[in-house]
Amino acid sequence: MIAPYQKQMDSSLPLVLRPAATLVIFRQTSVQNPPELLMVERSEAMRFAAGATVFPGGKVDPQDVELAQSLTDEDPTDTAARIAAIRETLEETGLGLGFTRNLHYDEAVAARAILQSGGTMGDVLSRIGLALNLEALTPFARWRRESVGGFDTRFYLANIGTGAVDLAVDATENSRLFWASAGECLNGAASGALKIILPTLLNLERLAQFADFAQARADAQAHPIAPISARRMMRDGEEWLTIPEGLGYPITTIPFSAARRG
Repeated sequence: MIAPYQKQMDSSLPLVLRPAATLVIFRQTSVQNPPELLMVERSEAMRFAAGATVFPGGKVDPQDVELAQSLTDEDPTDTAARIAAIRETLEETGLGLGFTRNLHYDEAVAARAILQSGGTMGDVLSRIGLALNLEALTPFARWRRESVGGFDTRFYLANIGTGAVDLAVDATENSRLFWASAGECLNGAASGALKIILPTLLNLERLAQFADFAQARADAQAHPIAPISARRMMRDGEEWLTIPEGLGYPITTIPFSAARRG
């Protein structure tokens, strides 16, 4: 099922979008099989996208911005989003990506515990003895939910290669973790087995085109990263949602009725 994405904006209220970041994580167990993506099923108790299947991620915290400012003399916005994507993935799934070395299992557990007890990514770096490798993340897309309290979310790609990794759901914001190909997720949405919001749906349609991470990364680098907000339009008496052309998406329009299923 596809969850509705955007409500009509109240123009009488100021529009302040909260920065957020998401990490699309690839693994490929065999060259004969399509790459798998790490998916997170959100708790039904969550305020936003309750019960939806999404990529790991969340809002950019002030501490992410502070750390980013200490790492760059330029605009820290992108750096802070990369830090948030790494931090949220570690906190939500237990998977440590975006560091200059691989984390041992015990280190990943300890780093996650620091974050879940209220610590920051800076605390993780100093206590575990780590450094960030922000270039391990490839910018992929940027989606905006233009409503009061909406999000401005940057999507990044990352790759863990092959093999199994230890994961554990946080059991607070999320209820399930699983690996699946983009095609499998799309089939799950079509059958009603998965609840998927519009940005995730169209990102999955785009990701389903690629046979491996290298193709996805090349496609991301070949297209501009511009803010995307789904817009309503009328066509032949039917309401549709549309996004801009030229940003790498094979599907840029979808019936509004389809986006409201479930």
